[in-house]
Amino acid sequence: MANRHRGEISAELDGRARTLVLTLGALAELEDAFGADDLVALTERFGHGRLSARDAIRVVGAGLRGAGEEVSDAMVAQMRATGGAAGFARIVGELIAATFGAGEGAAPAPLPHPPTG
Repeated sequence: MANRHRGEISAELDGRARTLVLTLGALAELEDAFGADDLVALTERFGHGRLSARDAIRVVGAGLRGAGEEVSDAMVAQMRATGGAAGFARIVGELIAATFGAGEGAAPAPLPHPPTG
């Protein structure tokens, strides 16, 4: 069960409930993948509300790996989420909000637009 106070979320992928969390290692992975110099640059990138399919794969993959799953981005690219691309965008939005402080009682972070490719 996901613990929101630790930045964890639950999501159903390929019909199975999974936990995702962006640990410091996962965030460092995303900084490298997105060419961000630091966490501020990473949050600015996410704050624009635009999300490519490649971005969604990277964020979901990093979140799964942060929670201990051994999955590659290629494996994540083959996964299915309830709601399709919009479902992946929802997962990414929830994970970003859980990671960067939109906890209980806080206004949720804006959800990214569905992946565009």
